Formats: sequence, C-alpha cells, structure tokens
Amino acid sequence: MSVSSRELKILKSNGVLQKQVSLAGYTTWRVGGPAEWLAEPNDPDQIAALLHWAADADLPVRVIGAGSNLLIADAGLPGLTLCLRRLQGSDVNANTGRIRALSGEAIPTLARHAAKQGLQGLEWAVGIPGTVGGAAVMNAGAQGGCIAEHLLSVDVIDLNAEDMAIRRIERDALDYAYRHSALQQKTTVVVAADFQLEPGHDPAELQRRTSGNLSHRTSTQPYKQPSCGSVFRNPEPEKAGRLIEGLGLKGRRIGGAQVSEMHANFIVNTGAARADDIRRLIQLVQQEVANAHGIELHPEVKRLGFESAA
Repeated sequence: MSVSSRELKILKSNGVLQKQVSLAGYTTWRVGGPAEWLAEPNDPDQIAALLHWAADADLPVRVIGAGSNLLIADAGLPGLTLCLRRLQGSDVNANTGRIRALSGEAIPTLARHAAKQGLQGLEWAVGIPGTVGGAAVMNAGAQGGCIAEHLLSVDVIDLNAEDMAIRRIERDALDYAYRHSALQQKTTVVVAADFQLEPGHDPAELQRRTSGNLSHRTSTQPYKQPSCGSVFRNPEPEKAGRLIEGLGLKGRRIGGAQVSEMHANFIVNTGAARADDIRRLIQLVQQEVANAHGIELHPEVKRLGFESAA
C-alpha cells in the first residue's frame, strides 16, 4: 500500500503532517531541535498512512508521546517524528474493571477516570506525566506501582511489516521488568492498550487516595520547572536521588541545566537550557557517582538524535 498524493495533501492541510517543526514544545524539558517532518495523527488509520508514506520516502521514523522521559538533541531529528499525543480516548467498564485506552491518552487522566468508577489499581499513576503508549513501553511506575501489574495486552503496528496492520501482543510476551519491556527493542508503534483493574471499590476513597498521591509528588518534586521526571533508575537497594544528594550535587549546573535542589534525581531546565547542557549534566552525575561508589547510574531517559550529533 502506498499513500496517494491526495491523501498526503489532506494530511498536510489538516495539520496532521508538518515540515520543520521545533520539538522543544513537544517535550517536558522544553528542549530539542526541529523535526524534519512532524505528524500528529488522531486515529490509527492516519498512523498507517503516515508509516506507509515514510516507508515509500525511505524516511526513518521516531515515535514520541507526551515528550516526558525524553531528551531530543539540539540538532533535531531527521525523517518522520510521529507524535501520538492526539490519539486519545478510553473505554472504562466499571462492572468488569476492563479498560481500553488509545496510546495518546494521558496516564493521569486515565487514573482519575478509573478512580471515579471505583476501579482500584492506578491511584499511584496520577503524577506520571506521560501517555498510555509511553508508559507501556517504559513500564512506568511510582510509589511501588507499575503499568505491567495491570496491563493485559497492547495493540501495535510493526514498522517492518509490509501491510502495517495492527497486531496484538499479550503481556506475557513483553518481558516486563523494572522500567523495561521488550517493546523497547521492537520496531513497533503502540496504538492502544488493555488493562484489568479491580472493580467494586469506593470511588470517594480511591479519589482521596489518588489526590493524596498527587499532593505528595508535587510537594517533594520540582513540578514547577521543566523536567523529565526521574532521570536515573534506582540501583536497588540504593536510591539514585540519595546517592546524588550525598555527593553534594544538588544545585550543580551546566549551562541552563541544574540538578534540582528539591529532588536530586531530577534535572531541571532553569529557563535557557539546551539539550546538550542536560546531556553533559547527566554524564557528570554518572561520573561522580561511579567515582565515589563504583555504581553505574542508568538513565530512564530516552535520548533521540544524539547518535547523529557531531
């Protein structure tokens, strides 16, 4: 299947496909250069059409969601950047506890909706600044909970498949672990996900618990400054933030990037940071912790475009 010039014209005219768009506004760090092509589809059929067009044009494809947990190089990204944040919607069954959500649905929105329906299981997720698709890929988690605990399956499009058809992958085939899934190694686009929560709980109590979790996160983490959330995975049984803080690195800066003075496992954009400032500060923190403790900190952050940087 190829995309006709008429279909391509429609995608451009309705704003789904644009050329040379700055990606700084598409990441929570507010940094990053331009996308050669940026697409924001709002239905799965548009995704398939865009992927066929990119394949015909021999363009590399990168997929982003809400832009949290993501660092995009200052030089930008060649090819097609597929942003799925407009692909929103969910179907919540309060009787069975089943939820089906499109990949661009915001995790906090889904958590609040579930709580209102008396479905237990996502109260921890209200402070996660990401989308369903990104959370499924990264196995996002907080406060002892994670996406893998309640995910049943994901629907994906394989970039290497000629038909670009939507296929389902069951949870058992996703090799979930701490901040890891097999989706991180697959050339797939997550279109939707299915979850199983526990029905029959008191909505008021779940909403109280959900609001409490959000209040705790906003009072202990620098939500008023651009960041990506936690930068490093915890090297269990140690905590990355404690190791960094113990070395006196809170407040350390490179350019406009700073190790947060509120929570040491956050790097914030103080207003004029470049992606390379953040990259260098990540490396500095890693080196300091390795020198002091012999521990290698692994970033949770997905980095795009640095392999082509000079």
